[in-house]
Amino acid sequence: MHVGLVVYGDLGTTSGGFLYDRKLAAALRDAGHRVSVVSLPWRDYPRALADNLDPRIRSRLRGFDLLVEDELCHPSLVGHNRAVDAPIVAVVHHLRSSERWPAWRERLYRAVERRYLRTADAAVYASDATRRDAERLAGPRPSVVARPAGDRFDPDVDTRSIVTRADRDPFRIAFVGTLVPRKGLRVLLRGLARVAGDWHLSVVGSDAADPGYADDARELAETLGIADGVRFEGRLSDAALADRLAESHLLAVPSRFEGYGIVYLEGMGFGLPALATTAGGATELVTHGDDGFLVPPGDADAVARAVETLLSDRDRLREMSLAARRRFERHPGWSESMATARRFLQSVADESGRLHESHRQEAEP
Repeated sequence: MHVGLVVYGDLGTTSGGFLYDRKLAAALRDAGHRVSVVSLPWRDYPRALADNLDPRIRSRLRGFDLLVEDELCHPSLVGHNRAVDAPIVAVVHHLRSSERWPAWRERLYRAVERRYLRTADAAVYASDATRRDAERLAGPRPSVVARPAGDRFDPDVDTRSIVTRADRDPFRIAFVGTLVPRKGLRVLLRGLARVAGDWHLSVVGSDAADPGYADDARELAETLGIADGVRFEGRLSDAALADRLAESHLLAVPSRFEGYGIVYLEGMGFGLPALATTAGGATELVTHGDDGFLVPPGDADAVARAVETLLSDRDRLREMSLAARRRFERHPGWSESMATARRFLQSVADESGRLHESHRQEAEP
């Protein structure tokens, strides 16, 4: 079948959502399907909504056997989907309306996202938490949960290396994520400012999406008096990121919300306990006190307590690091996850074909 895959920008971007989309495209192609990427331009929300007035976008959505849309693109698609001539499957990593916003924005995002989801014939969700949020917002539809995998690196890490690393100083913390407010970097910085001891934070991630926020984070580190212990490294290659994770003790990304959080699982592959929050799909990955910590979003004191626990108790760090690695080893890989998604997409296309054939026969004299 010919599948259209709708994304914003460049499918080669390395963030978790794009990695998921790339893996899905590869799985479909490996199964013999033709996949055409429909790339839409990144815009702010009002201009994305204005895309619904552009007939050129509507024409690019037609002519496929199945249209798979990254739900991130919903503001550009909400008005076009009614004219699509193929079944539409939304790939939902997390909902914009599930994040914290000023009241007027939350109402707008909920209204647009609800309308968009109701134009989709089916959905592929990255987590049970995201499916629950979507169904509360727009009602149920045929769906499957195909969780992301964390085996992008598949590091050669053994028990001995994890145990040995636990005693090294300084205590190394890695933050990995785009520098935007949702990822919780400022909360992490405020928490670390309350932690005494020999620690170092590596901040890995692009600042292109919100340069002002990234500048504010650097200024905050200066204001808090911790700039000497914080290194802003920008976006790293996979090889450089793997090296950074291999030398770290803790992965800390206290996001306000994560639909799933591939980065936590990737860190666990290196034996890193994850410091995440109770909001969203991270709760399906991280077991509090076992292989990581789940703290309330925005709670710098809870961040500080979690870091202090591992910095001051290296035996506890060893136990949690080994538990994190075991959690990674139990998790399904990309091949299994994408096979689940691919089979579901095929079933949606097959069902649409059966309905079309049934309607055609009924229309025959």
